[in-house]
Amino acid sequence: MEALRRDFRTAPISEQDRAMLEHVVKLTKDATRCTRADIEKLREVGFDDRGILQITLIAAWFNYINKVADALGVGRD
Repeated sequence: MEALRRDFRTAPISEQDRAMLEHVVKLTKDATRCTRADIEKLREVGFDDRGILQITLIAAWFNYINKVADALGVGRD
């Protein structure tokens, strides 16, 4: 979906998906800024504790793997 690639904030996706992506962006930029209010926003759109944990673990894992790959020059010519 091209609109999603351009900007998830304006793409035709569910409120739940948008909230999840907003959380992932915040977590990626500075996880120390994530608050209880951010978790509550995820609960409000239907995520339970397990779902919130999964979102957090997957986003953190991708961030970690990308940092490792970047540091080792993986994929660079």
